[in-house]
Amino acid sequence: MEPQVLDRVRNESGDPNNPSAAELRAILLSTRTIAVVGLSRDPAKAARRVPSYLGTKGYDLIPVNPRAHRLLGRPARPTLAAVTEPVDMVLVFRPGAEAGAVVDQVAGRADRPVVWLQEGIRADEAASRARKAGITVVQDLCIFKAHRALELPTGPVAPGPPAKGEPPGATR
Repeated sequence: MEPQVLDRVRNESGDPNNPSAAELRAILLSTRTIAVVGLSRDPAKAARRVPSYLGTKGYDLIPVNPRAHRLLGRPARPTLAAVTEPVDMVLVFRPGAEAGAVVDQVAGRADRPVVWLQEGIRADEAASRARKAGITVVQDLCIFKAHRALELPTGPVAPGPPAKGEPPGATR
């Protein structure tokens, strides 16, 4: 069921140039460190709730917010340029008018992270430039919804392979 759910989430985006559902799955499964540009101090905002969720799922988050000293228990950086360690993804919670500059900054990074612009955020010209430079850009797509589409349905954990000595097809 997961591919159809992720396809549906992907299709909610207004950008037909976003990666395929299979590529989104690979991105979410391979990402470990995320610089979150615009991580909010306000716990009621999506720009705080979504990164909090990602943190509970094991992602290492680096908050980027010039008006905060610490967020989610981590030191905040004033700008993306102040994030000197390698990151796998730059997740952006800034208006489209500001997001383009962030996308352009990512293009100058040696680590070449994926750029993910949260649902409702588009920077078409900057995204096009970045894509032409070989950078993966996702825009106008909720990373929370995409990640949730990867999770198993509520209920028992799907069985793994049979334990040593169990016949094939055995259930646990």
